[in-house]
Amino acid sequence: MIIVTGAAGFIASALISELNKYNFNNIIAVDLFDSDLKNQNIEGKKITQRVNRHELHDWIQLNHEEIEFIFHLGARTDTAEFDRALLAKLNTDYSKMIWKNCVKYQIPLVYASSAATYGLGEFGFDDQENLSEKLVPLNPYGDSKNEFDIWALKENKKPFFWAGMKFFNVYGPNEYHKDRMASVVYHAFNQITKTDGMKLFRSHNPKYSHGGQMRDFVYVKDVVKVMYWLMHHRKNSGLYNLGSGQARSFLDLVKAVFVAMDKDEKISFIDTPIDIRDKYQYFTEATMDKLKGIGYPHPFTTLEEGINDYVSHYLKAQKRY
Repeated sequence: MIIVTGAAGFIASALISELNKYNFNNIIAVDLFDSDLKNQNIEGKKITQRVNRHELHDWIQLNHEEIEFIFHLGARTDTAEFDRALLAKLNTDYSKMIWKNCVKYQIPLVYASSAATYGLGEFGFDDQENLSEKLVPLNPYGDSKNEFDIWALKENKKPFFWAGMKFFNVYGPNEYHKDRMASVVYHAFNQITKTDGMKLFRSHNPKYSHGGQMRDFVYVKDVVKVMYWLMHHRKNSGLYNLGSGQARSFLDLVKAVFVAMDKDEKISFIDTPIDIRDKYQYFTEATMDKLKGIGYPHPFTTLEEGINDYVSHYLKAQKRY
């Protein structure tokens, strides 16, 4: 029996598909299940039971002997959410509850951290754990994730295996419900469909050309492949970056979307809004040596390959993974 929290969400629903692919079908899906659009992400998937997230603690007490693994991917992921009490409740405190149950019943755990913990990257993007307390996230969401990472590292009692995954810029199928928090690939596809063109932010940093701002974009299929591998690995606990390891520009991304859509490029630039300009990240790139160092064997999908697969097989047909 495998618990997946945030089950109807973007990454978690893709993970359930990955688990089903390898005949792991005894899935306990945890979420609120209050969004028809999100619930479409898990339609047709093999799931044993749906559990309301508010009832998870009690459910674990009754069923802990059967639980083999927990993937805790549910969280409030809005980077524009400034209600710190809400983020503490939904992200930090809820994660502590799951952690303590994993300790009590010796259940291995993989949970979602975030590259938002790195802030502007003043200390780089290295997943060495001694850096966690130095990091300065740019928003309360990043703070809530970093606070849990720090708490977990300091805990004397830990699950026999645990891994906190610092997701970078994940894109791919099943993000239809995310609205403005969806990936740039998703927004580019929709904007190009409506207008035949795409607008990108101008650079306000002389080191970067317009559209030359760079991010580590990672395909969701690669993300769930890593987590599936960790479920079997079950050693080398700690924090891990989960990106492609290769920063690419927004211009590269948008050009790949035009190619995948078989449309002529039409790219224009607008000013970055003043209210976010001073906190705008111009570069992120995951250091992936740590994950590879524990034996992760698979290559990561290139940006062009990932976008072509996403656009051709999912976005054009509005299909889920």
